[in-house]
Amino acid sequence: MGSVERIKNVAKRVAKWHKAGHKMVVVPSAMSGETNRLLGLAKEISPQPSPRELDMIASTGEQVSVGLLSIALHDAGVDAVSYTGWQVPVKTDSAFTKARISDIDGDRVLRDLDEGKVVVITGFQGIDPEGHITTLGRGGSDTSAVAVAAALKADECLIYTDVDGVYTTDPRVVEEARRLDRVTFEEMLEMASLGSKVLQIRSVEFAGKYQVKTRVLSSLTDPLMSLDEEMKSGTLITFEEDETMEKAVISGIAFQRDEARIAVMGVPDKPGIAYQILGPVADANIDVDMIIQNQSVEGKTAFTFTVGRGDYQRAMDILTNQVKGHVNAEQVLGDPKVSKVSVVGVGMRSHVGIASKMFRTLSEEGINIQMISTSEIKISVLIDEKYMELAVRALHKAFELDQA
Repeated sequence: MGSVERIKNVAKRVAKWHKAGHKMVVVPSAMSGETNRLLGLAKEISPQPSPRELDMIASTGEQVSVGLLSIALHDAGVDAVSYTGWQVPVKTDSAFTKARISDIDGDRVLRDLDEGKVVVITGFQGIDPEGHITTLGRGGSDTSAVAVAAALKADECLIYTDVDGVYTTDPRVVEEARRLDRVTFEEMLEMASLGSKVLQIRSVEFAGKYQVKTRVLSSLTDPLMSLDEEMKSGTLITFEEDETMEKAVISGIAFQRDEARIAVMGVPDKPGIAYQILGPVADANIDVDMIIQNQSVEGKTAFTFTVGRGDYQRAMDILTNQVKGHVNAEQVLGDPKVSKVSVVGVGMRSHVGIASKMFRTLSEEGINIQMISTSEIKISVLIDEKYMELAVRALHKAFELDQA
Protein backbone atom coordinates (compact mmCIF):
# COMPACT_ATOMS: atom_id res chain seq x y z
CA MET A 1 0.00 0.00 0.00
CA GLY A 2 2.99 2.27 -0.59
CA SER A 3 1.48 4.37 -3.39
CA VAL A 4 -1.63 4.89 -5.49
CA GLU A 5 -0.13 2.63 -8.16
CA ARG A 6 0.41 -0.18 -5.65
CA ILE A 7 -3.14 0.24 -4.34
CA LYS A 8 -4.38 -0.22 -7.92
CA ASN A 9 -2.26 -3.41 -8.16
CA VAL A 10 -3.80 -4.71 -4.91
CA ALA A 11 -7.24 -4.08 -6.42
CA LYS A 12 -6.27 -6.04 -9.56
CA ARG A 13 -5.09 -8.96 -7.42
CA VAL A 14 -8.25 -8.97 -5.29
CA ALA A 15 -10.46 -8.68 -8.39
CA LYS A 16 -8.69 -11.72 -9.91
CA TRP A 17 -9.51 -13.85 -6.85
CA HIS A 18 -13.06 -12.51 -6.62
CA LYS A 19 -13.83 -13.19 -10.29
CA ALA A 20 -12.57 -16.76 -9.81
CA GLY A 21 -15.44 -17.28 -7.36
CA HIS A 22 -13.74 -16.69 -4.01
CA LYS A 23 -15.35 -14.69 -1.21
CA MET A 24 -12.77 -12.08 -0.25
CA VAL A 25 -12.14 -10.00 2.89
CA VAL A 26 -9.16 -7.64 2.58
CA VAL A 27 -7.31 -6.11 5.55
CA PRO A 28 -4.85 -3.47 4.29
CA SER A 29 -2.29 -1.53 6.28
CA ALA A 30 -1.80 2.23 6.11
CA MET A 31 0.15 3.65 3.18
CA SER A 32 3.91 3.41 3.61
CA GLY A 33 5.23 5.85 6.22
CA GLU A 34 1.80 7.27 7.02
CA THR A 35 1.51 5.99 10.60
CA ASN A 36 4.95 7.38 11.49
CA ARG A 37 3.99 10.71 9.90
CA LEU A 38 0.78 10.95 11.91
CA LEU A 39 2.45 10.03 15.20
CA GLY A 40 5.25 12.50 14.42
CA LEU A 41 2.69 15.30 14.23
CA ALA A 42 1.43 14.39 17.70
CA LYS A 43 4.99 14.37 19.10
CA GLU A 44 5.57 17.85 17.64
CA ILE A 45 2.66 19.14 19.71
CA SER A 46 3.48 17.25 22.92
CA PRO A 47 6.48 15.13 23.97
CA GLN A 48 4.14 12.80 25.89
CA PRO A 49 0.75 12.72 24.14
CA SER A 50 -2.16 10.78 25.57
CA PRO A 51 -2.12 7.13 24.35
CA ARG A 52 -5.87 7.35 23.72
CA GLU A 53 -5.40 10.35 21.42
CA LEU A 54 -2.45 8.69 19.69
CA ASP A 55 -4.75 5.79 18.79
CA MET A 56 -7.37 8.23 17.50
CA ILE A 57 -4.73 9.76 15.22
CA ALA A 58 -2.91 6.58 14.15
CA SER A 59 -6.14 4.79 13.20
CA THR A 60 -6.84 7.28 10.41
CA GLY A 61 -4.03 5.92 8.23
CA GLU A 62 -5.81 2.61 7.69
CA GLN A 63 -9.14 4.40 7.21
CA VAL A 64 -7.69 6.22 4.20
CA SER A 65 -6.31 2.94 2.83
CA VAL A 66 -9.61 1.03 2.95
CA GLY A 67 -11.44 3.89 1.28
CA LEU A 68 -8.89 4.16 -1.53
CA LEU A 69 -8.80 0.39 -2.06
CA SER A 70 -12.59 0.20 -2.20
CA ILE A 71 -12.62 2.96 -4.83
CA ALA A 72 -9.97 1.08 -6.83
CA LEU A 73 -12.03 -2.12 -6.63
CA HIS A 74 -15.15 -0.32 -7.85
CA ASP A 75 -13.05 1.04 -10.72
CA ALA A 76 -12.01 -2.55 -11.52
CA GLY A 77 -15.65 -3.61 -11.73
CA VAL A 78 -15.88 -5.22 -8.27
CA ASP A 79 -18.64 -4.37 -5.79
CA ALA A 80 -16.76 -3.52 -2.56
CA VAL A 81 -17.53 -1.94 0.80
CA SER A 82 -15.10 -0.63 3.41
CA TYR A 83 -15.39 -0.66 7.20
CA THR A 84 -13.33 0.61 10.10
CA GLY A 85 -12.62 -1.73 12.99
CA TRP A 86 -15.34 -0.20 15.15
CA GLN A 87 -17.95 -0.62 12.41
CA VAL A 88 -17.40 -4.40 12.11
CA PRO A 89 -16.89 -4.37 15.18
CA VAL A 90 -13.42 -5.66 16.14
CA LYS A 91 -13.58 -5.67 19.94
CA THR A 92 -10.41 -5.15 22.00
CA ASP A 93 -9.29 -4.44 25.54
CA SER A 94 -8.43 -0.87 26.59
CA ALA A 95 -4.62 -1.06 26.37
CA PHE A 96 -4.18 1.95 24.08
CA THR A 97 -1.38 1.65 21.46
CA LYS A 98 -0.99 -2.10 22.19
CA ALA A 99 -4.56 -3.41 22.51
CA ARG A 100 -5.42 -7.09 22.14
CA ILE A 101 -8.42 -8.43 20.22
CA SER A 102 -11.06 -10.04 22.43
CA ASP A 103 -13.82 -10.77 19.88
CA ILE A 104 -14.95 -10.05 16.31
CA ASP A 105 -18.61 -9.92 15.29
CA GLY A 106 -18.62 -11.31 11.75
CA ASP A 107 -22.36 -11.06 11.01
CA ARG A 108 -22.21 -7.80 9.06
CA VAL A 109 -19.23 -8.99 7.00
CA LEU A 110 -20.84 -12.37 6.24
CA ARG A 111 -24.01 -10.66 4.97
CA ASP A 112 -21.96 -8.54 2.57
CA LEU A 113 -20.03 -11.58 1.37
CA ASP A 114 -23.28 -13.44 0.70
CA GLU A 115 -24.35 -10.46 -1.43
CA GLY A 116 -21.24 -10.90 -3.57
CA LYS A 117 -19.28 -7.94 -2.20
CA VAL A 118 -15.61 -7.74 -1.38
CA VAL A 119 -15.28 -6.44 2.19
CA VAL A 120 -12.32 -4.18 3.04
CA ILE A 121 -11.60 -3.77 6.76
CA THR A 122 -9.07 -1.54 8.48
CA GLY A 123 -6.25 -3.50 10.07
CA PHE A 124 -4.34 -2.47 13.19
CA GLN A 125 -7.39 -1.21 15.12
CA GLY A 126 -10.59 -1.94 17.00
CA ILE A 127 -12.91 -0.59 19.69
CA ASP A 128 -12.77 -1.09 23.48
CA PRO A 129 -15.73 -1.75 25.83
CA GLU A 130 -16.15 2.01 26.38
CA GLY A 131 -16.38 2.78 22.68
CA HIS A 132 -12.83 4.19 22.36
CA ILE A 133 -10.79 3.49 19.22
CA THR A 134 -7.72 1.36 19.98
CA THR A 135 -4.72 0.26 17.94
CA LEU A 136 -2.94 -3.08 18.19
CA GLY A 137 0.69 -1.97 17.99
CA ARG A 138 3.47 -3.35 15.82
CA GLY A 139 2.30 -5.98 13.33
CA GLY A 140 -1.31 -5.09 14.02
CA SER A 141 -2.52 -5.43 10.44
CA ASP A 142 -1.22 -9.02 10.16
CA THR A 143 -2.84 -9.84 13.50
CA SER A 144 -6.12 -8.26 12.37
CA ALA A 145 -6.11 -10.28 9.15
CA VAL A 146 -5.55 -13.60 10.93
CA ALA A 147 -8.16 -12.73 13.58
CA VAL A 148 -10.76 -11.85 10.92
CA ALA A 149 -9.96 -15.11 9.09
CA ALA A 150 -10.49 -17.02 12.34
CA ALA A 151 -13.78 -15.25 13.13
CA LEU A 152 -15.16 -15.91 9.64
CA LYS A 153 -13.79 -19.49 9.56
CA ALA A 154 -11.95 -18.67 6.32
CA ASP A 155 -10.33 -21.45 4.31
CA GLU A 156 -7.01 -19.61 4.30
CA CYS A 157 -5.39 -16.30 5.24
CA LEU A 158 -3.02 -14.85 2.63
CA ILE A 159 -0.48 -12.38 4.02
CA TYR A 160 1.07 -10.22 1.29
CA THR A 161 4.32 -8.56 2.27
CA ASP A 162 7.47 -7.15 0.64
CA VAL A 163 9.21 -10.55 0.73
CA ASP A 164 8.06 -13.64 -1.14
CA GLY A 165 7.92 -15.99 1.82
CA VAL A 166 9.88 -17.39 4.74
CA TYR A 167 13.59 -17.96 4.09
CA THR A 168 16.17 -20.23 5.71
CA THR A 169 17.69 -16.99 7.03
CA ASP A 170 17.84 -13.31 6.08
CA PRO A 171 19.04 -13.14 2.42
CA ARG A 172 20.75 -9.85 3.25
CA VAL A 173 23.13 -11.80 5.52
CA VAL A 174 23.41 -15.04 3.51
CA GLU A 175 23.04 -14.67 -0.26
CA GLU A 176 22.39 -18.42 -0.60
CA ALA A 177 19.36 -18.29 1.72
CA ARG A 178 16.50 -20.31 0.24
CA ARG A 179 12.75 -19.74 0.33
CA LEU A 180 10.86 -22.48 2.16
CA ASP A 181 7.71 -23.87 0.53
CA ARG A 182 6.32 -24.96 3.90
CA VAL A 183 7.07 -24.38 7.57
CA THR A 184 5.19 -25.73 10.56
CA PHE A 185 3.32 -23.40 12.87
CA GLU A 186 5.77 -24.29 15.66
CA GLU A 187 8.77 -23.33 13.51
CA MET A 188 7.14 -20.07 12.44
CA LEU A 189 6.32 -19.23 16.05
CA GLU A 190 9.93 -19.82 17.08
CA MET A 191 11.25 -17.80 14.13
CA ALA A 192 8.89 -14.90 14.84
CA SER A 193 9.85 -14.86 18.52
CA LEU A 194 13.54 -14.96 17.55
CA GLY A 195 13.45 -11.88 15.38
CA SER A 196 12.26 -13.05 11.96
CA LYS A 197 10.57 -9.99 10.43
CA VAL A 198 8.29 -11.86 8.01
CA LEU A 199 5.36 -12.16 10.45
CA GLN A 200 4.84 -10.48 13.80
CA ILE A 201 4.60 -13.01 16.62
CA ARG A 202 1.08 -12.02 17.71
CA SER A 203 -0.32 -12.92 14.28
CA VAL A 204 1.43 -16.31 14.44
CA GLU A 205 0.06 -16.93 17.94
CA PHE A 206 -3.45 -16.10 16.69
CA ALA A 207 -3.04 -18.46 13.73
CA GLY A 208 -1.97 -21.24 16.08
CA LYS A 209 -4.72 -20.69 18.63
CA TYR A 210 -7.49 -20.81 16.01
CA GLN A 211 -5.78 -23.17 13.50
CA VAL A 212 -5.86 -20.60 10.69
CA LYS A 213 -4.08 -21.91 7.60
CA THR A 214 -1.79 -19.03 6.59
CA ARG A 215 0.32 -18.37 3.50
CA VAL A 216 2.99 -15.66 3.11
CA LEU A 217 3.16 -14.20 -0.40
CA SER A 218 4.91 -11.32 -2.15
CA SER A 219 2.96 -8.14 -2.87
CA LEU A 220 5.54 -7.26 -5.56
CA THR A 221 4.70 -10.06 -8.02
CA ASP A 222 2.53 -9.54 -11.11
CA PRO A 223 -1.02 -9.08 -9.74
CA LEU A 224 -2.45 -10.80 -12.82
CA MET A 225 -0.38 -14.02 -12.55
CA SER A 226 -2.53 -17.16 -12.55
CA LEU A 227 -4.02 -18.36 -9.26
CA ASP A 228 -2.22 -21.71 -9.57
CA GLU A 229 1.11 -19.96 -10.05
CA GLU A 230 0.44 -17.58 -7.19
CA MET A 231 -0.47 -20.38 -4.77
CA LYS A 232 2.80 -22.17 -5.57
CA SER A 233 4.79 -19.08 -4.64
CA GLY A 234 5.41 -17.96 -1.08
CA THR A 235 5.44 -20.11 2.06
CA LEU A 236 2.58 -22.10 3.57
CA ILE A 237 2.44 -22.19 7.38
CA THR A 238 0.98 -25.58 8.14
CA PHE A 239 -0.14 -27.49 11.22
CA GLU A 240 0.89 -30.84 9.79
CA GLU A 241 4.42 -32.23 9.59
CA ASP A 242 5.29 -34.33 6.55
CA GLU A 243 8.26 -36.63 5.90
CA THR A 244 10.17 -33.91 4.04
CA MET A 245 9.99 -31.62 7.06
CA GLU A 246 11.21 -34.35 9.40
CA LYS A 247 14.14 -35.17 7.10
CA ALA A 248 15.17 -31.52 7.08
CA VAL A 249 16.77 -31.40 10.51
CA ILE A 250 17.04 -27.61 10.57
CA SER A 251 14.61 -25.33 8.73
CA GLY A 252 16.21 -21.98 9.43
CA ILE A 253 18.71 -19.77 11.23
CA ALA A 254 17.16 -16.86 13.14
CA PHE A 255 18.98 -14.03 14.86
CA GLN A 256 18.47 -10.95 17.00
CA ARG A 257 21.12 -8.27 16.76
CA ASP A 258 20.04 -5.99 19.58
CA GLU A 259 20.40 -8.02 22.77
CA ALA A 260 21.96 -7.13 26.11
CA ARG A 261 23.27 -9.40 28.90
CA ILE A 262 22.97 -8.53 32.60
CA ALA A 263 24.52 -10.43 35.51
CA VAL A 264 23.64 -9.94 39.19
CA MET A 265 26.69 -11.25 41.01
CA GLY A 266 27.09 -12.68 44.48
CA VAL A 267 23.44 -13.04 45.47
CA PRO A 268 22.36 -15.39 48.30
CA ASP A 269 21.32 -18.78 46.92
CA LYS A 270 17.92 -19.12 48.57
CA PRO A 271 14.28 -19.69 47.56
CA GLY A 272 12.62 -16.68 45.96
CA ILE A 273 15.80 -14.93 44.82
CA ALA A 274 14.89 -15.20 41.13
CA TYR A 275 11.57 -13.48 41.76
CA GLN A 276 13.20 -10.76 43.85
CA ILE A 277 15.56 -9.98 40.96
CA LEU A 278 13.19 -10.32 38.01
CA GLY A 279 9.97 -9.08 39.67
CA PRO A 280 10.89 -5.36 39.53
CA VAL A 281 12.15 -5.82 35.94
CA ALA A 282 8.84 -7.37 34.89
CA ASP A 283 6.91 -4.62 36.72
CA ALA A 284 8.68 -2.13 34.42
CA ASN A 285 7.28 -4.06 31.41
CA ILE A 286 10.74 -5.27 30.37
CA ASP A 287 10.80 -8.67 28.64
CA VAL A 288 13.43 -11.09 29.91
CA ASP A 289 14.68 -13.81 27.58
CA MET A 290 17.56 -16.22 28.31
CA ILE A 291 18.15 -16.96 32.03
CA ILE A 292 21.00 -18.77 33.79
CA GLN A 293 21.57 -19.24 37.53
CA ASN A 294 25.04 -20.55 38.35
CA GLN A 295 25.77 -23.32 40.82
CA SER A 296 26.05 -22.04 44.39
CA VAL A 297 29.52 -21.45 45.88
CA GLU A 298 29.65 -20.82 49.63
CA GLY A 299 25.97 -19.90 49.60
CA LYS A 300 26.32 -17.30 46.81
CA THR A 301 25.34 -17.51 43.14
CA ALA A 302 25.32 -15.40 39.96
CA PHE A 303 22.04 -14.73 38.17
CA THR A 304 22.38 -13.85 34.47
CA PHE A 305 19.70 -12.97 31.91
CA THR A 306 19.16 -11.09 28.65
CA VAL A 307 16.88 -8.20 27.67
CA GLY A 308 16.39 -6.23 24.48
CA ARG A 309 19.04 -3.58 24.00
CA GLY A 310 16.41 -0.85 24.06
CA ASP A 311 15.50 -1.87 27.63
CA TYR A 312 19.10 -2.35 28.81
CA GLN A 313 19.67 0.98 30.59
CA ARG A 314 16.29 0.92 32.33
CA ALA A 315 16.93 -2.63 33.53
CA MET A 316 20.40 -1.71 34.78
CA ASP A 317 19.00 1.30 36.66
CA ILE A 318 16.31 -0.83 38.33
CA LEU A 319 18.77 -3.52 39.35
CA THR A 320 21.40 -1.08 40.59
CA ASN A 321 19.07 1.27 42.46
CA GLN A 322 16.28 -1.04 43.67
CA VAL A 323 17.35 -4.68 43.56
CA LYS A 324 21.06 -4.82 44.42
CA GLY A 325 20.72 -3.62 48.02
CA HIS A 326 17.45 -5.47 48.60
CA VAL A 327 18.92 -8.88 47.71
CA ASN A 328 22.41 -8.12 49.10
CA ALA A 329 24.08 -8.62 45.72
CA GLU A 330 27.78 -7.86 45.35
CA GLN A 331 27.55 -6.13 41.96
CA VAL A 332 25.51 -5.75 38.76
CA LEU A 333 27.39 -6.19 35.46
CA GLY A 334 26.10 -5.62 31.95
CA ASP A 335 27.08 -5.99 28.30
CA PRO A 336 24.85 -4.29 25.70
CA LYS A 337 26.83 -5.56 22.71
CA VAL A 338 25.66 -9.15 22.31
CA SER A 339 23.47 -10.95 19.77
CA LYS A 340 21.43 -14.14 19.77
CA VAL A 341 21.67 -16.76 17.02
CA SER A 342 19.29 -19.72 16.86
CA VAL A 343 18.82 -22.88 14.81
CA VAL A 344 15.17 -23.94 14.38
CA GLY A 345 13.61 -27.13 13.04
CA VAL A 346 11.01 -29.78 13.88
CA GLY A 347 13.53 -32.37 12.69
CA MET A 348 15.39 -31.91 15.99
CA ARG A 349 12.82 -34.17 17.61
CA SER A 350 14.03 -37.18 15.63
CA HIS A 351 17.73 -36.34 15.18
CA VAL A 352 20.55 -36.28 17.72
CA GLY A 353 23.79 -34.29 17.66
CA ILE A 354 22.35 -30.95 16.54
CA ALA A 355 23.72 -29.05 19.53
CA SER A 356 27.20 -30.55 19.21
CA LYS A 357 27.28 -29.73 15.48
CA MET A 358 26.20 -26.15 16.20
CA PHE A 359 28.79 -25.70 18.96
CA ARG A 360 31.58 -27.28 16.88
CA THR A 361 30.81 -24.99 13.94
CA LEU A 362 31.00 -21.88 16.13
CA SER A 363 34.18 -23.14 17.79
CA GLU A 364 35.87 -23.64 14.42
CA GLU A 365 35.11 -19.99 13.63
CA GLY A 366 36.60 -18.86 16.96
CA ILE A 367 33.24 -17.71 18.31
CA ASN A 368 32.75 -17.94 22.08
CA ILE A 369 29.31 -18.91 23.41
CA GLN A 370 28.20 -16.82 26.41
CA MET A 371 24.77 -18.36 27.10
CA ILE A 372 22.67 -21.23 25.74
CA SER A 373 18.92 -21.88 25.79
CA THR A 374 16.91 -24.65 24.17
CA SER A 375 13.37 -25.78 23.38
CA GLU A 376 12.10 -28.92 21.69
CA ILE A 377 12.76 -27.49 18.22
CA LYS A 378 15.26 -24.67 18.86
CA ILE A 379 18.78 -24.05 20.17
CA SER A 380 19.84 -20.45 20.85
CA VAL A 381 23.25 -19.07 21.75
CA LEU A 382 24.35 -15.63 22.90
CA ILE A 383 27.56 -14.33 21.31
CA ASP A 384 29.51 -11.11 20.82
CA GLU A 385 27.60 -8.95 18.33
CA LYS A 386 30.62 -8.53 16.05
CA TYR A 387 30.51 -12.27 15.23
CA MET A 388 26.78 -12.51 14.57
CA GLU A 389 26.79 -12.48 10.76
CA LEU A 390 29.80 -14.82 10.65
CA ALA A 391 27.92 -17.24 12.93
CA VAL A 392 24.78 -17.14 10.78
CA ARG A 393 26.73 -17.79 7.57
CA ALA A 394 28.76 -20.60 9.13
CA LEU A 395 25.69 -22.36 10.58
CA HIS A 396 23.73 -21.94 7.35
CA LYS A 397 26.55 -23.69 5.49
CA ALA A 398 27.14 -26.37 8.16
CA PHE A 399 23.48 -27.45 8.13
CA GLU A 400 23.40 -27.28 4.29
CA LEU A 401 20.41 -24.96 4.23
CA ASP A 402 21.32 -23.67 0.78
CA GLN A 403 20.41 -27.09 -0.64
CA ALA A 404 16.78 -28.00 -1.35
